[in-house]
Amino acid sequence: MLYQKLRSAIYQGLQKQVPVTGLAVFRIFFGLVIFQEIIFLYYFRSLIFDPTPNVEIASPTIHLFLLFWGIAALFLILGYRTRFAAGVNYFFWVIFTIFTPMWRNFDGGFDQLMISTGFLLLFLPTERGLSLDNLRAKLSFSTPKNHYTPPQTTSVLSYYLPLAISIGLVYLDSDIHKLFAPQWQNGLGVWVPAIMPYYISAINMNWLLNFEGLQKLISHSIVIFEFIFIFICYFRIFRVPILIYGSALHLGIIFTLNIYPFGFAMLAYYCLMVPFAWWRNIKTWLQFGNPKLTVLYDQNCPLCNRTAIMIHHFDGLNGVSFKGLQDHRGLYPQVSKFTEMELLKDLYSMDSHGKVYSGMDTYIQIFKAMKYIAPLGWMMSIPGIYHLGKWVYRKVADNRTRITCDKQCSLSLSTSDKSNGFIDELYARHAGTGQKQATRIAKFLILILLLQLNSSIHYGVFYRLNIKTTEEIGQLVSQISNQILTLSNAFLGITPHAFYLHDHFQGYNHILALTYIDKVGKEHWLPFINQEGRLLAPNWGRVQSMWANVAITPHINAYRFHKFISKVTAFWGPRIGADLQDSIFIIKAKNVEIPLDHWEKDLRNKNIAQPWVDIGKVIWSYQVMEIKLNPEINIESL
Repeated sequence: MLYQKLRSAIYQGLQKQVPVTGLAVFRIFFGLVIFQEIIFLYYFRSLIFDPTPNVEIASPTIHLFLLFWGIAALFLILGYRTRFAAGVNYFFWVIFTIFTPMWRNFDGGFDQLMISTGFLLLFLPTERGLSLDNLRAKLSFSTPKNHYTPPQTTSVLSYYLPLAISIGLVYLDSDIHKLFAPQWQNGLGVWVPAIMPYYISAINMNWLLNFEGLQKLISHSIVIFEFIFIFICYFRIFRVPILIYGSALHLGIIFTLNIYPFGFAMLAYYCLMVPFAWWRNIKTWLQFGNPKLTVLYDQNCPLCNRTAIMIHHFDGLNGVSFKGLQDHRGLYPQVSKFTEMELLKDLYSMDSHGKVYSGMDTYIQIFKAMKYIAPLGWMMSIPGIYHLGKWVYRKVADNRTRITCDKQCSLSLSTSDKSNGFIDELYARHAGTGQKQATRIAKFLILILLLQLNSSIHYGVFYRLNIKTTEEIGQLVSQISNQILTLSNAFLGITPHAFYLHDHFQGYNHILALTYIDKVGKEHWLPFINQEGRLLAPNWGRVQSMWANVAITPHINAYRFHKFISKVTAFWGPRIGADLQDSIFIIKAKNVEIPLDHWEKDLRNKNIAQPWVDIGKVIWSYQVMEIKLNPEINIESL
């Protein structure tokens, strides 16, 4: 049976252990994407969450929630209480997409990807590498005679499952929709959004867009790549080609289009495609062959042991070597002149030239030997700072008595309990044997596959083929399918991936912009859309999606037009001096050409160069907005 084969393959994957470095780098990279998005949400909180910025204010608890969310993202990056931080992140991403306009009106194009990944981060052992949780474990479980080393490997499934679920199924579903899109059939799928002023980045890629054959080759290769990814990403022979092509694909999105958060989020996954040997080679290449500094410490002192463990944890370059004084003193004649009490009272070190340092000077040399925090060592050497630091060091060192250390030498180095947290204990208690884990993972994968098929067949096949049924049973099945998709969308991030297809660009032959008339009659472009028609930084990602995908479309909806004109002018107007008690903005429009069936040279630059015409005014009076369009303009017919 297929189920038995799947379960067997999963069990084999659980048994195969691989380095955790790539998974840890993925956690850090993805955490940075989350953190920048929270900063973005906080900066645009008034535009996104207020009904009318600076006029009708949303609940201030949103600001507090964003702060908590940001702290959780930082914890995730640092690997501190990692599983708990992942849970908080998942909770906030689900809550914000369900209950705020963040997704409905300001869809960044990757919310469902972030929900899907956030859910998987609850279960992936990303804390095993490059994390403060590793340091906590070392401090909790080490003794003066035995320094604990946390697990440095993980199951290969920790790499394969995220690639299959969050990337492979996304690519496959997106590919189904592309097969029905004329621009992708004609090899223009990459070229079309790159000639639309609303979608292009500040980097002029026109030189690349002018190679018709290359554009068609890239478009057709993307269709093939997205289809085969989920079937070949597990094989070692394909890892490097997939890594190169996939990274180039998403770097191209980052450089060409202004939806960089989506590009970076997808790019983060390619950390999981880096061959395991590469991570080992990178580590070997970065580390020093021989430590630059040797530190002698009191093996029977918990404080000294904690210091050694902490510095060794952060010394990724292997610049510092710690040696127990009791076991290694005889190997270093440079310190033989010191009495035992002198050696136990201070932290002594020797550099590669045999020069001896002690106390505060040892810490300065440690920071310099670690290289990446050498500036801290230089700063501590500054007169004044050095003397203050030396005074603080003496206070701590002189109060550390041998009697206290001797009493604690048989204890753990941490006075806290050895618990790794509630979530970790729950995993440990219910993880079960390898066979049980394989069964659970197999059932989960089948569930995810069925939910994805529901989305892909419903919207990628039936909807695209315009298959409808008038029979009662067919309508009932359709309603059930929609309800299932609603739940899987909200909590697992499963959604149709029909981005930038013909049904969005067809008839999109106009774009709008806004300017402000100051008190002396001078016209100023809002820091929103410039004279070229490009959305300016930081109005990318969600804000670009709001304007280009919701407010201004091939067939403009009057209600949405009024709503988002109000939001944009109320948000950006006061930032350039407009008073919402009495101010006037100009609505400008220009024509653009977005062909779906043929390629045209220099069309990006031609669209940018099109002239603007004034089509109406936005009048704010006593914080009430009114739009007055020219008599010949019907906004819904644009």
